[in-house]
Amino acid sequence: MRVTDIHVHIQPWELLKPEALAFIQHGHPHDAQTIRGFLQSPDKLLAYMDQQGVHRCGLINYPAPDTLGFTEKVNDFVAQYVKGHEDRFIAFGGLDPRRGTAEEARAQVRALRDKGIRALKVHPPHQVVAANDYLRGNAKLRGMYEAAQELEMPVMVHTGTSLFPGARNAFADPMALDDVCQDFPDLQVVMAHGGRALWTREAGFLLRRFENLWLDLSSIPPQRIPEWFPNLFDIRERVLYGSDWPGPGVKQLGDNIRRFQEELALARPLLELIFEENAARLFPEA
Repeated sequence: MRVTDIHVHIQPWELLKPEALAFIQHGHPHDAQTIRGFLQSPDKLLAYMDQQGVHRCGLINYPAPDTLGFTEKVNDFVAQYVKGHEDRFIAFGGLDPRRGTAEEARAQVRALRDKGIRALKVHPPHQVVAANDYLRGNAKLRGMYEAAQELEMPVMVHTGTSLFPGARNAFADPMALDDVCQDFPDLQVVMAHGGRALWTREAGFLLRRFENLWLDLSSIPPQRIPEWFPNLFDIRERVLYGSDWPGPGVKQLGDNIRRFQEELALARPLLELIFEENAARLFPEA
């Protein structure tokens, strides 16, 4: 299988606040220097992916200046990083959804698309904003969703808890996506982490309700998937494999794939959907 890992954090660490960088490095005390090498060299990451059995990676980037320190410079970073390797990398970028007008958001999303960014990432706990804040007058967020829907750019939204310093987990409840999926019915929304671990029932409800909502399994312990998502087979054509590497606790890309295969023992056709075919439909190979 040509595995797509839809959720990999290749980001410019030099923009991180010291406490956020320390949190990441604490999770990889022996590998931090190796990971820095991947951040600086797409070729090194591609060689690592080949070794680990991963064909494509979604590279997750988003501004979160007040919590992590990331600014919108992350968009330039990821756009440059994937250049020439669009067949192997899927670039995710983003906007600061709290500052600006709807018109500015639409123009910025189009500019991101023109740079080669294929999808947007919204991280409510890190960006300190609810995913449905446009209902409370947030014109920037509404304009961003409108432009993404028009340009057929999927939007990934973080759901579930985050332990990063400064994260605001009051914004982590996936139920805000009930509004987003209704108000933007042609927008493909990827629900990252399935609301782990406090809101998986809510996540399951939303996945049953909305055909434009996809489940990203990253950072979910494989053995918990049957318990948290007993309807996995019913939504099988909207489930995406992801690792959240190199997040804390995620050691190697290949280790995560092997755990997923061994602990779930899913039938080959279902594995092919989750590992390869669904991502190929949502993000056709360049």
